[in-house]
Amino acid sequence: MDFKALNDLSYGMYIVTTKKGNKNVGCFINTTMQITSKNPILAISLNKENYTNEVLKETRKCAISILSEKAEKELISKFGYFSSREINKFEDRNYQNISELPVVLEDICGYIIGEVIRVIDVETHDIFLIRIQQAKKISEEVPMTYKYYHENLKGTAPKKAPTYQEGKTESKGNRYQCSICGYIYDDSKEEINFEDLPEDWTCPLCGVGKDKFIKL
Repeated sequence: MDFKALNDLSYGMYIVTTKKGNKNVGCFINTTMQITSKNPILAISLNKENYTNEVLKETRKCAISILSEKAEKELISKFGYFSSREINKFEDRNYQNISELPVVLEDICGYIIGEVIRVIDVETHDIFLIRIQQAKKISEEVPMTYKYYHENLKGTAPKKAPTYQEGKTESKGNRYQCSICGYIYDDSKEEINFEDLPEDWTCPLCGVGKDKFIKL
């Protein structure tokens, strides 16, 4: 099967958020689509291992922020490669509580707030059908696509993303992969070998240290 064909599917870039008690929870997603026009319903996909999935099944309410091309890699990394179980993703971020939900307002085109009306089991992921209750356009900026993210920000798909694919790339040098986000440092394509990088060097995608990299 030629999985490269899947690369031609179009995706957007979003942050879905919800709240458990006083704890703000959220994650990056790239699968959001409008299903109906009258009394509009959206569908989003979340990995079953994702903490946001667990909380959303309890709260049944969420906000979806539509990222613009101005969104920085740091924002995507924090919401895409770390768990709300372990860190406060909202710390030092531009967000606002709207209808009792934390809505990320940083470099977005707009946001949508809705209620879960159904959850569909699709093996590794769950599809949440969400009826829209509120929606607001924030800016006229260009919405970020997954293609833009890959080509301009040099981002990779998180391991829990529906679009994540394992692959092998030929290289003439040593290669090291970040165990958090999957970023690959290829000695043959860099000016400095990985082993010679300073100890305070961090992953350009998710910000973790050298100790989180595994030699391939």
